[in-house]
Amino acid sequence: MDVYFSPLACSMASRIALYEAGAPARYIEVDAKTKRTLDGEDFFAVNPLGLVPTIRTDDGEVLTENAAILQYIADMAPAAGLAPSGGMARSRLQQWLCFTGTELHKALFVPLFDPKTPDEAKARTLEKGESRLAYLNTYLTGREFLLDRFSVADAYLTIVLSWTRATPEIDLAAHPNVKAYLERMRARPSIAAAFALESPLFRAEVARRKAA
Repeated sequence: MDVYFSPLACSMASRIALYEAGAPARYIEVDAKTKRTLDGEDFFAVNPLGLVPTIRTDDGEVLTENAAILQYIADMAPAAGLAPSGGMARSRLQQWLCFTGTELHKALFVPLFDPKTPDEAKARTLEKGESRLAYLNTYLTGREFLLDRFSVADAYLTIVLSWTRATPEIDLAAHPNVKAYLERMRARPSIAAAFALESPLFRAEVARRKAA
């Protein structure tokens, strides 16, 4: 399997899931700005939207979108227990993948990271984001994971919440259960290993941009 990723982006959730599953993969880094791999491949030829994560299976199938990819990884390694097999439990997994992707990733962090977002719009984004974080904080009361055990939804949520380190406007101290959850997840071996590998790659990417 080929996994197209950008350092510290949401694609790191796929790496974490594969680490948890003990599944091999070839990780291909994509420059988030140029949309080319470090080997010079035009990433748009793989995914016309230019978005990570994108995977190419051993059968040559290309799959995009975090929620789909994470469930695919979970299903190919059922012994790892990264996703319920069906029923309401599987729907709950999808619920949290959707919440992370829509209410936090796209609705909160994307506008904050975009330098073209007007200050007024950012203020409204933060206001709405606080209600989402408060909801999550209440849900996590007395819970270790989003479901009854670690799942691919936790992998995705951890990466997105980690972006608060780059958004000082969001103070997780106001949401202690969310803050404690993030600290627990970042100490998990698969997640710690993913950060240890991708953090220097991100610094190298930033250095390349400055030198260009």
